[in-house]
Amino acid sequence: MTYQPAIMSASLGRAWLHDLDYKLDQAAKAGFKGIEIFYEDLDYAARKISGNDAPTSEHILQASENVSSACKSRGLEIISLQPFLFYEGLKDRDQHEILIEKMKLWLKIAKIFNTNTIQVPGNFLPAEQLTGDLDVIAADLREIADMGAAVDPPVRYAYENLCWSTHVDTWEKVWDVVKRVDRPNFGMCLDTFNIAGRVWADPASPTGKTPNADAELKASMERLVREVDVSKVFFIQVVDAERMESPLVEGHPFHVDGQPARMSWSRNARTFMYEADRGAYMPVEDVAKAVIHGLGYKGPVSMELFSRTMAEEGQHVPDEHATRGMASWKKLEQRLNLN
Repeated sequence: MTYQPAIMSASLGRAWLHDLDYKLDQAAKAGFKGIEIFYEDLDYAARKISGNDAPTSEHILQASENVSSACKSRGLEIISLQPFLFYEGLKDRDQHEILIEKMKLWLKIAKIFNTNTIQVPGNFLPAEQLTGDLDVIAADLREIADMGAAVDPPVRYAYENLCWSTHVDTWEKVWDVVKRVDRPNFGMCLDTFNIAGRVWADPASPTGKTPNADAELKASMERLVREVDVSKVFFIQVVDAERMESPLVEGHPFHVDGQPARMSWSRNARTFMYEADRGAYMPVEDVAKAVIHGLGYKGPVSMELFSRTMAEEGQHVPDEHATRGMASWKKLEQRLNLN
């Protein structure tokens, strides 16, 4: 498998402001070969079909057919459907069962999309709603892995640490869970932002960094290369973020009461790799090198972005994000000799 640049649909603009077909046009025009479909875009497309804010499963599946056709006509492979949120480790087992029913719908969507991957981010609900018991977390994830293995064609799950996840906030913890789940169709999504954003960066710090940041990241990447089975890395995401001009604490424009600083930072201030002019500052290339050269990963490379810039109005938003994302990919391709 060769490297394939992909971009997440949400990375080109927000669903309620920017038409998905237009975003797909811009992704294809920029030269992307694949796309991650963000469920928010699909839900919004279903609302347009239903004419209300409560689309049925039938509306969702109809929208999925439309999105699948739109991607095919533009030569875009759907590399994953994401994010299946707030699932594992719930204390509320009734809600767990509701999400199991939702997964049945997601598996139908995946078949329509002809994608074999659903991405599951580490749960970031408040700690009082979750168990930190990794055996329970693994059992929950094993349940959906078995559901995915039972459909035709089978579906894989890519589990991802978010740097603000309540319990699974590092790649090391994700890898631990993957081994506990112990299913061939359950693996990892490795994200340069979420890895470096946890071990190296701290938006609430005046320095923008954690204590001993460089040494800790170096040691973490050495462990990753030494311990992770590359066959369990289902896809990767490469992105950076802005260094905050002032610590992201109470009084900062991005601060939200009760929300982790890293989450607020992620939602507002990610950048594509190499965008120093936009404040990008993390050593995310080191993470990408560890995964691509150190582990020997070959496969989809997604330019996933969240930023306040996506909430601007106008067609220039998808245009500019697609162009910026491809420029980032081209530089990564050159610097890591991926062509």
